Amino acid sequence: MSVSSDVWTDEDGQDVVRLRRWKGEWADDDPHANFKSDVVGYGLLEPLDSLHGMSRSLDIPVGALVRYVLARWASGGSGGLLEIGPVMVPRLWEPIAAAERADSDEERLRAYHQLREMIAWLKVPLDDPSVYPPQQH
Repeated sequence: MSVSSDVWTDEDGQDVVRLRRWKGEWADDDPHANFKSDVVGYGLLEPLDSLHGMSRSLDIPVGALVRYVLARWASGGSGGLLEIGPVMVPRLWEPIAAAERADSDEERLRAYHQLREMIAWLKVPLDDPSVYPPQQH
């Protein structure tokens, strides 16, 4: 079965998707091996059990919930970028890029410590909201 046979359009013009398990094979050096392994592992679960329960509890059609879950997951990367910000992402990436250019475990460890400090700084108001005084309206 080809990938394209998993999606078709019904008589109302709506996309229909076949949910199926996948037991793929990939090379040891496949850069997407971790993701493919997750696809196989999560494929052992039955997501519709949870979604049917949510549908009944929330009075939302299962198809609407599936669409929400897929859209939310698929847009998570761009949502994360919006939350972190287009200025902070390059700042967080620079220690990693420098360590990779140096191609040294010592530099990679140094990058880890630098990233840890940067993220600790970002976490300060999450860990202790009192660091910023209340704003007057």
